Amino acid sequence: MFLDPAARELYANRDAKGADVVGCLRRDAGRNPGDPEMASLIGQLSLKSAEFRQLGAAHDVQDKGFGVKVVDLPLVGRLTLAYETLTLPADPDRQVIAYLAESGSLSAAALRLPASGQEKTTERSFNRSEA
Repeated sequence: MFLDPAARELYANRDAKGADVVGCLRRDAGRNPGDPEMASLIGQLSLKSAEFRQLGAAHDVQDKGFGVKVVDLPLVGRLTLAYETLTLPADPDRQVIAYLAESGSLSAAALRLPASGQEKTTERSFNRSEA
């Protein structure tokens, strides 16, 4: 989100998404204060991203279990997806996230395009691991 420009391009509401990511990272760091990998990640982001430093200075914590995500995918275009997050009671560090397109919406139709072999050709390419 902060170090790869292509990843940022996926989100239509980039500024809000950045704030959400920092808030969730702050939440996870608070849950695992002694995690060296978390400390390393936060250190790397703090050194390399002015935006991360600015958002981190707000000290906001996010624990959003639901909401709406708007993403721009090259193969299908803009998708508006509702999401729900289930945190597993036996392992609170693991979550299952379900994304749902409203029935009959353009987003629902667009999700069916890759399966049908019909793809938008006017969009830029992207690395699928960033989706």
